[in-house]
Amino acid sequence: MAVQRTLSIIKPDAVAKNVIGDIIRRFEENGLTVIGTNMTHLSAAEAGRFYAVHAERPFYKDLCSFMSSGPVLAMVLEGKNAVALNRQLMGATNPKEAEAGTIRADHADSIDANAVHGSDSEENAANEIAFFFSDLDLQSRLA
Repeated sequence: MAVQRTLSIIKPDAVAKNVIGDIIRRFEENGLTVIGTNMTHLSAAEAGRFYAVHAERPFYKDLCSFMSSGPVLAMVLEGKNAVALNRQLMGATNPKEAEAGTIRADHADSIDANAVHGSDSEENAANEIAFFFSDLDLQSRLA
């Protein structure tokens, strides 16, 4: 298992619910380390650029609208097999299908307002991290 970095975003619905601390606790208790954070409020255009890979999908416009509806907390997580571990902790995209105890099962309201985003591959993680962070923003704590 290689040490990886991945992007996690706590979405506007979860920020509004004030569950940031609980979500970060889950990452840390499961071996992921937060090495950078950025609280921001994306514009619709910024959300559109971030989710450009989904531009042809029917949910794209609603996703961009939702992601620009309030502040988000973007963070970089580091750890062994971080991409897969983050996705496991998040749970299924549809919270009704997410396993009990996952972030989405506990904090998401719907398939659209689903609390968190996580990179789906190492390649996408690198691109997504670069969208929010420069190398100077990231402080690895690995010894």
